[in-house]
Amino acid sequence: MNVALTQTGRAAGRAPGPGAVLSALAAAQFTVMLATSIVNVALPQIRAGANLSDGGTTWVVNAYGLAFGALLLAGGRVADLLGRRRVLVGGLALFALASVAAGLTTSSGVLITARAVQGVGAAAIAPAALALVMDRFPPGPGRGRALGVWGAVSGAGAAGGVLLGGVLTQAWGWPWIFHSVALGSAVVLAAVVALVPRDAAAEAGRQGERPGDRQDERLGATRRGQFDLLGTVTVTLALTSLVWGLTTARGAGWTDARVLGSLGAAAVLLTAFYVIERSRPNALVPPRLLRAGRVAAGNLLMALLGSVWIALFFFLPLYQQQVLGSGPLVTGMGQLPLACAHMIGSALAPRIARVIGATATVTAALLTEAAGLLWLSWMRPDGTYLVDVLGPSILVGLGLSIAFVQLTALAVDGVPRQDAGLAGGLVNTTRQVGGAIGLAALATLAGSVTAHASADRPPLDALTAGYRAAFTVSAAVLAVTALLALFLIRRTGARTPTGTTARPAGVDPGTSPLSPVPLDR
Repeated sequence: MNVALTQTGRAAGRAPGPGAVLSALAAAQFTVMLATSIVNVALPQIRAGANLSDGGTTWVVNAYGLAFGALLLAGGRVADLLGRRRVLVGGLALFALASVAAGLTTSSGVLITARAVQGVGAAAIAPAALALVMDRFPPGPGRGRALGVWGAVSGAGAAGGVLLGGVLTQAWGWPWIFHSVALGSAVVLAAVVALVPRDAAAEAGRQGERPGDRQDERLGATRRGQFDLLGTVTVTLALTSLVWGLTTARGAGWTDARVLGSLGAAAVLLTAFYVIERSRPNALVPPRLLRAGRVAAGNLLMALLGSVWIALFFFLPLYQQQVLGSGPLVTGMGQLPLACAHMIGSALAPRIARVIGATATVTAALLTEAAGLLWLSWMRPDGTYLVDVLGPSILVGLGLSIAFVQLTALAVDGVPRQDAGLAGGLVNTTRQVGGAIGLAALATLAGSVTAHASADRPPLDALTAGYRAAFTVSAAVLAVTALLALFLIRRTGARTPTGTTARPAGVDPGTSPLSPVPLDR
C-alpha cells in the first residue's frame, strides 16, 4: 500500500479505488473510439477548410484507421514488455499533440499526417488500457462489470463522436473537433497519471515483489531480444498493405492496379509472417496465445462483428444527411438513442451471460443486431427519423453492445498475464481490420447499387437503394456470425485454458480464470 501511495502521489492517505482506476482506463478507450467517428459528420466542412480533394477528404478518415489497425499488435506487445501504464501515458501524450496539430492546421498534408499520428497513439492506448483492466480486476463478477463498462464507453464513444462532431461543427467550426479531442486526451492523461498505479507497484503489492524487480525483468527481456522485431515489421507492413488496399478500393474499385497490388503484397507478407512466427521462440503472436481458452474463436467472431460495426456508423449518418436532409447537429442528436441502448446493453451483458451462458448470450445479441439492421434495410427515400431510424437504432445498440462485451471476454479468455497486452492488441486488430474489410466491401456494394439505380430512378431513391443493400448484407453477415458462434463457442468451451495463469482460489471449475462469464452451459 505504501508503494502504491508513493507512486501515485496521493496526499489523501489512501490509494485510488477500483472504480477510479476503471474510470480513467475507460476514458482512454472512449477517447480512441471518439476520434474514430467524430470527423464523419464534419467531412464537407473539413474539405472546404483544408482545401482537400475528394481523395484527400477520404484520407482524413483512412489515415487514422490505417495507422491504428496496422500497429495494434505491435502496441500490445510493446505494452507487455515496457510496461502498460508507461505505454498508455506515452500514447495519450502523442494522441493529444497530434490532435492539437490537426486542429491548428489548414494544410491538407499536415492534417492527414496528424490523423495518422493520432492512429499511432491510439494503437498504443487501446491494448495497454484493456490489458490494465484485465490486470487490475480479478476474475468473476468484478471483471464482468469492468468489461461491461468497457463495452459501454466503446459504443458511446463511436456514437458520441457523431453527436459531438455535429454540435462542434455547427457551433464553432470543424477545428474544434480536434481541439476537443486534444483537451479530452490531456484530461485523461492527467487522470491516468494520478489514478492508475505503476505496473511494478501493482505487481509488488499483489505478489510481494520489490518494485524494481518487475522493471528489471522487463528491461532484461527486451535486452534478451524478446521483442520480435522481424515479425512486428512484417505484420505491420502486411496490415498496412491490407487496410490501404481495402480503403482505396472504396473509391478506385476492386480491379484497380493499386488495389490488386496492395492486396497481393498483403497476402505475401502475411504468409511470410506465418512462416517467421513458426520458427521464432519470441514470436509476436505466440501459438500459446491462440490456443489459450477461446481466443481464436473470439477474434474470428469479433472480426465479423467489426465488419458491420464501422459500416453502420458510416452509412447511417449519410442516410440522415443526404436523404432525410438533416444538418450536422440533428444528425448527431439522432445517435443518442443508439448510444443509450449501447450503454444499457453493456451493463446488462455480464448478468445475462451468468444466467443463460456465453453461447446463448452472444447468439441472441448477434441476432438482435441483425434484426435491427434488417429493419434499417427497409428505409425509404421519403422516410422520417422516427419511423425509419429510431426503432432499429435501439435494437442495433442493444445487440451490438452485448455482443461486443462478450466477444471481448472470449478473446481474452485464459490468456497468460504476460500476454494480456498482446491479447488486447489482437482483439482490437481483428475488429479494426474486419471493419476496414467490411466497410470497403459494403461501400463498393452500395455505390454499385446506387449507380445502377440512377439510370431510371430519382437521385434520393438511388441513394437509398444503395444504403438498403448495405444494411441487408450486414444483417446477413451477422446471421451467419450467430450460427458460427453456436459452433465455435461450444466447441472451444470445453477446453482447459492454457498458459501460466493459475486459477484463483474459490473460482468455480466451470469458469475460465480470466473470463467474467461461465465457459458455457
